[in-house]
Amino acid sequence: MTQTDAFETEIVEAYESGSLKSVASKAEIERLKAAARATAIKDRRVNIRLSAGDLQDIQVRALQEGMPYQTLIASILHKYVTGRLEEREPAGSPSPTAEAKGTGRRQRSDA
Repeated sequence: MTQTDAFETEIVEAYESGSLKSVASKAEIERLKAAARATAIKDRRVNIRLSAGDLQDIQVRALQEGMPYQTLIASILHKYVTGRLEEREPAGSPSPTAEAKGTGRRQRSDA
């Protein structure tokens, strides 16, 4: 079992003694509860085909995140349809400002 440090122990003790209080308003709590209920309801089944490589990569990422791969897929789809999925630059890729300054590895074809 993992050992807890002094800070973690302090948080647990504060929680168990009841000295921690929520800072969320009642409206915020109700909004979060409604979102959780809407997200948790899984009333449709979908069958999709993926390449073996993509599925393996998804399974690896899900393992890193500590969740089942189907839950990860559902989460990604939910974020996409609600407009909350954000693209990130892959690690090690040049930044757009570096490319604009001509210091990146890629050359712009319209320059």
